[in-house]
Amino acid sequence: MRAASAIACLSFCIAPSFASAQSGNNLEVINHPNYDTSVFMPFSPAIKVKSGKLLWLAGGTALPVYHEHPHKRDEVVKYLKNDLEAQVRQTMDGIMQTLKAANASPKDVVHVFIFRTRPRMGDIGKASAIVNSYFAPYNHKPATTNMAVLELGEPEQLVEIQVVAVVDN
Repeated sequence: MRAASAIACLSFCIAPSFASAQSGNNLEVINHPNYDTSVFMPFSPAIKVKSGKLLWLAGGTALPVYHEHPHKRDEVVKYLKNDLEAQVRQTMDGIMQTLKAANASPKDVVHVFIFRTRPRMGDIGKASAIVNSYFAPYNHKPATTNMAVLELGEPEQLVEIQVVAVVDN
């Protein structure tokens, strides 16, 4: 996790001084002055928090947000199918519910951390495309860290996603 923290800090803490489009009311997307807008970027290099309060969401999985601990095998088998894209969608659906419960929306998200197990060629693009689809209606691209890890909470778990947002109250 130290490597993940260092990467997150690099992608979030080191921000160039040139600002561009607004995201949520509390946020300002940061781009380099020579940013070539014809180049497709699925994430923002940095987002400046101008005001508001940080909202840290627990790492989400394809299990329901509220589930038994320790995990019950029947829930694990039911929800954690061997399908990365399905697990990412279920995870993002839970994250959207949690944002809504906090009076936040996808446009308030500052950073998305995506942790994947059992990486295969193309997985980073598949996971990123699904995650990005939840922000596209808001024309918002949070800073993102997408990495492969050795294991997560359950052997069947292919993804865990954590989100940080900024809210007004």
